[in-house]
Amino acid sequence: MKITIACVGKVREKYLRDGIAEYAKRLGRYCTLSWYEVEDEKTPENAPAEVERKIKETEGERLLKGIPEQAYVIALCIDGDTPDSVELSERLRNLMVSGKSHIVFVIGGSLGLSEQVVRRADAKLSFSRMTFPHQLMRMILLEQIYRSFRIMRHEPYHK
Repeated sequence: MKITIACVGKVREKYLRDGIAEYAKRLGRYCTLSWYEVEDEKTPENAPAEVERKIKETEGERLLKGIPEQAYVIALCIDGDTPDSVELSERLRNLMVSGKSHIVFVIGGSLGLSEQVVRRADAKLSFSRMTFPHQLMRMILLEQIYRSFRIMRHEPYHK
């Protein structure tokens, strides 16, 4: 199983980089993990809606360039499904047994994902109705993917 995290921007905080590296290392036992990072656009303070839409479109075009056509795409969206950890594990397991060998999780920038990225997605996933910094979301996502593999294999993990 290959998992790619397609995301906007770079992680600047050391504590997040360390956490992401730890979960990436743990996931090495279960899958091949890769990253596709695209440059984020600077958003002017109090930008009008049209400017924000253009920024999301630009970032979205960059993201779409790195997503293989055959990949199963899961967009992280606030209006996506909100499975619990066991349900997420079951969904990933079902994707793997149905022949999906490459899953791409897409995390947008500070403004979210463009409509074209959401349309490309095969599924939408939400971790909460709350908004999280997109850099922190990377670590949360990796932890949940790791937890999913542990659940699939009936391996212990803290609850």
